[in-house]
Amino acid sequence: MRPPTIAATLPASWQPALGRELTQPYMQSLLAFLQQEEAQGKTIFPPAPLIFNAFKHTPFEKVRVVIIGQDPYHGPGQAHGLSFSVPPGTALPPSLRNIFKELASDLDLPMPGSGDLTPWANQGVLLLNAILTVEMAQAGAHQNRGWELFTDAAIAALNTEKTGLVFVLWGSYAQKKGALIDPSRHLILQSAHPSPLSAHRGFFGSRPFSAINAHLLRQGQMPIEWAL
Repeated sequence: MRPPTIAATLPASWQPALGRELTQPYMQSLLAFLQQEEAQGKTIFPPAPLIFNAFKHTPFEKVRVVIIGQDPYHGPGQAHGLSFSVPPGTALPPSLRNIFKELASDLDLPMPGSGDLTPWANQGVLLLNAILTVEMAQAGAHQNRGWELFTDAAIAALNTEKTGLVFVLWGSYAQKKGALIDPSRHLILQSAHPSPLSAHRGFFGSRPFSAINAHLLRQGQMPIEWAL
């Protein structure tokens, strides 16, 4: 996981906003840490080519909605660089299952069978984890290594350079990112996290998907097709 390889996978549309971050000392330390972890035989998720997958599928100029997660899934075959999403054919993690329950209730849609949220990303929904890598079977293992600075820079750039976005902040961790967002410029939707531990404390019944589409329509934009 050499630094040029990582840097080369950041899409061109995000280079003006984030390219400078890739040269910062914190990022060089982070990349050195990831190399060291791999050299010690540790398995890192997602695979290196997918670390910036959210930025690949949602170019800067196409971002309309931002759904902020914490860190990638740490089980084999789950993480593919999009918050809350899993590749086709992968069993639904509990939080994603609850997201789909709320989706079905909110929009009167059938429960999706696939947990792959790439179709959302391709419509302008940035599925952004605050931390972009994790060690297998070690949730949160890469906290406070530098990824938060990088993804905060992404949120800050979107906040200042765009207007009318929807930021979706589920749970206290994501809600702390609200400090980076100007509510006079963007819509902020907050609720409990969809985790089974908290979904019944305000996530269920929050109807975020219809709220997002109502906002987009008010902006004169096409709504998101949430059905999967």
